[in-house]
Amino acid sequence: MRILVTGATGNVGRMVVDELLARGANDVRALTVDPAKAALPSGVDVARGFVGRPSSLPPALEGVDVMYLAPHIPTAHETCRLAAEAGVGRIVDLSGPKGDHWQAIEDAVEASGVPFTHLEPGEFMLNATIWASQIRAGDEVRDGYADSANAAIAQEDIAAVAARVLLEDGHEGRSYELTGPESLTRREKVEAIGRALGRPLRYVELPHEEAIEQLRADMGEYAEWYVEGEAQLAAHPQPAVPTVSELLGRPAMTYEQWARKHAALFR
Repeated sequence: MRILVTGATGNVGRMVVDELLARGANDVRALTVDPAKAALPSGVDVARGFVGRPSSLPPALEGVDVMYLAPHIPTAHETCRLAAEAGVGRIVDLSGPKGDHWQAIEDAVEASGVPFTHLEPGEFMLNATIWASQIRAGDEVRDGYADSANAAIAQEDIAAVAARVLLEDGHEGRSYELTGPESLTRREKVEAIGRALGRPLRYVELPHEEAIEQLRADMGEYAEWYVEGEAQLAAHPQPAVPTVSELLGRPAMTYEQWARKHAALFR
C-alpha cells in the first residue's frame, strides 16, 4: 500500500512519516517543497511539491492508495479533486473541531467523493510557545482568562493516530475528535511548564483588551480571535475525550509529560 504524506516536513507531517516507518510501512511517499533540506529517512520516496501549489501534485499522487492531507484551506478542493482523479482510495485529513475554521478541509474532502477519515484535534500543546519569551525572561506569564480550560493534545499523539488510521481498514467515514487526557486551565498549564523547568511560574491575568495587545505582536490579526476563544473556554471548558487511548491502546501524553519532553523550548 502506497501512502502519500503531504506537508511531510511540517510539525505533524514529519512525525506521521516517522510513525508510519515505526509501524512497518514500506511504501511511504513524502511531499515536501525542498527534498534536499528535508533530510527524510532513507527508504522514503521523496516527492517535490506542496498542497498549496496543486500543479505540483499529479506526479506525487501517481499510484497512491491512501493520502494524509495536511490542512491548507485555499487549495483543499483542488488537491482533493486531483486525488480523486488519480484514483486515491482514501484521504485521512487533519482538520479541527467540527464547525470551526478548519471545517472547510472536511467539506473539500467530502466533496471529492473519495472515502475519508477526519482527524479533529483541538489546540496543540505546542501553542504554549506563545509564552516562551516571557518564561525565558522571568517567572511571570501575562495573558488573559487564567481559568480558560481545554484538553490540549500533543502533536506526537496526533501523528500516532494518523499513522494507525492510514495503515488500517475500517476507519472510512469516521470523524475522530482528538484531545489530550485532561482538561487544564491556562494557569495550570503554566504551572506544569514551571514544574518541568524546576522553577515556579505565576500566571498574571490580563483584562480582555490588554490580552489582545499582548498577543498582537506574535499573532497579528488573529490575536483578537485567539483571546475570544480563551473567553469562550473560560465559560465552557473543553472536556477531554478518550479517542486517542482507544485508538492507540495507550494513554495520551499529559501536558506535564509534554512540557518535560520539550522543556528546551522554554529555556
